[in-house]
Amino acid sequence: MRVKYQADADLDGRVLRGLRRAAPGVDIRTAADAGLAGLDDSEVLRIAADSGRILVSQDRRTMPLHFNRYVTGAQSPGVVLLREAIPISTAIEELALIWNASEAAEWINRLVWIPL
Repeated sequence: MRVKYQADADLDGRVLRGLRRAAPGVDIRTAADAGLAGLDDSEVLRIAADSGRILVSQDRRTMPLHFNRYVTGAQSPGVVLLREAIPISTAIEELALIWNASEAAEWINRLVWIPL
């Protein structure tokens, strides 16, 4: 099955727009479409998991801890965290690469940082 993404509310909109331009067929749902604004990390992870989407976030401070707690009791499609000061173009390229070159099953319960 193909990778699907869920953008976190803190994801820079330039990444979202650039990814859609670079990979027109990519399935990425916005935080607004999923109703994520103002929700705590555990709820964001649950919503992403319920829809089978890898969460893409820039929340480096709290998301890793919440992800580790979440996967002790539930399965996650995975989380991709953008490293601090990552160029927008690099984030777009790596998300497009993940989408093009892997299957969703490869990311289950994984938290990865990009650049990889």
